[in-house]
Parts: sequence; C-alpha cells; structure tokens
Amino acid sequence: MMESFNFQADVLDKSKELPVVVDFWAAWCGPCRVLGPVIEQLAEEADGNWELVKINTEEHQAIAQQYQIMSIPAVKMFYKGEVIGEFVGALPKVQIKKWLETHLPDERKGELAEIMEKLNTEDHQDALLQLEAFVEQHPDLIEAKLTLATQVVHDSADKAKDLLADINIPHELYNQAQDVKVFVEFYTHQVENESPVSQRMVAAQEAARSKDLEMVLQKLVESVMIDKAYANELARRVIIAYFRMLGKDHALTQKYRPRFNMALY
Repeated sequence: MMESFNFQADVLDKSKELPVVVDFWAAWCGPCRVLGPVIEQLAEEADGNWELVKINTEEHQAIAQQYQIMSIPAVKMFYKGEVIGEFVGALPKVQIKKWLETHLPDERKGELAEIMEKLNTEDHQDALLQLEAFVEQHPDLIEAKLTLATQVVHDSADKAKDLLADINIPHELYNQAQDVKVFVEFYTHQVENESPVSQRMVAAQEAARSKDLEMVLQKLVESVMIDKAYANELARRVIIAYFRMLGKDHALTQKYRPRFNMALY
C-alpha cells in the first residue's frame, strides 16, 4: 500500500490517465495472499499500460463500503473515474490475464463498435468489408473474430468455424462462440433421408439462408415435436442458440419459447 494513500488522487484521478486496477485485500485473508503476488507480477509485466493499487479493507473501511466490498479478495478496474470491470476471489493467472484482455480499454474496440453499429444499417455490405479488413489487421481481437463469424456463418460456415477456432474456455465469449458453432453445424448438416423431420430441417436451412428467422424457428420447433433426438438434438440446440442471440425480450423469442417448451415435453 502507498505510504500516503489518497483514493481520489491515486485511483479516481489517476484513472483519467490510464486504467487503475484496485486489489481490495486484508492481512487475515488467505486467498488475498494467493492473489496478491500474481496480480503484482502482472502489473510489473504491464509496461505501464495499467497501474495496480492495493487497498487494505481494514484500514480503509469507508472505501470498501462505498464500493460494496462484501467478499475479498475483490478486484475492480477503474477508468475515467468509473468501474469498468471486476471479479472476486483468487483467480489463477491465466484467467486474470483473460479478464485484463477483455476489460482494458483499447482504441481498436472503439473502431470495432463503430463497424458493428454500421452492420445494422443500409451500409451493411460496406461494414462487412470493413470488418473483414479489421480482423485481418487485428487477428488477436477475439471480439472482432466472433462478430465476423456471426455475420458470415449463414453463407460461409467453414470460414466462421475457422474464425472461432481459438475461442476456448475460460474466455468469457466462449459460450457465444459455441452458439455460432451450433449454427455452423446446422448450416452444414446433410440430411440422409426424406423423413418428416429431415424435410423440416431442410426447410429451416432454406429459411435461414433467406433470412426468414420466424420460418426457421417454426420449422425447427416442428422438427423437435417429431423427433427431438434427431442429429444429436440439433434442432433443440439451434433453437436455444437463436433464443440467446435474440434475447429473452425479442418478439420471436417470446412467441416461440412456449411452443418450444411444449415440443420438448
């Protein structure tokens, strides 16, 4: 801890210049003694890209209460005076590094956000070309790879699969990547016969390629009703992935979730 610690100056004001990672700890806390050396080493390796401040919650109870520190160790990242990321517990080094990669401010992420916003406008095709160039220029930015994979999976499933290859546990985008991998499996699925469930799967694939999402969900729900075990429960997994992508408040999620639940049971 700093000899003359001042939270306003050493954390809030400093965070206007660069990210400040605050480690809330106490001498009696065993996990804190595990986390401390790890995060201190990462701070040394950061080359000044962010700064570490350690706050003893016993000596600074008011600050701990202000930031609702209920369990320690607790780590919060401050930037521009605000908390932009946090975790609790003595995470292993690899997970802390992933957390830092995800939450540290990056000018590239601002550029990516602008491209993503443009994807939802009439300039979609131009934005897609920009996104492809961006991923080629910044192959280490996982968010960009996942965004591009989501955009191209309908027309180029193999390309989407390649883009997702290095998104693994414990990356926090892992679950989203798994959903896109389910779409890859769906679009590349080859039916083996003309059974009723196969016919509906083909109809769902055709609807997906024509961007008729409601028809996709309708045909997939019908498929589940006929044989939910078909192709390792592919229809069920695709429907769940679509629901997660759309969000629980989307009109199609609200319309087809009850039908899906009935089909399952």
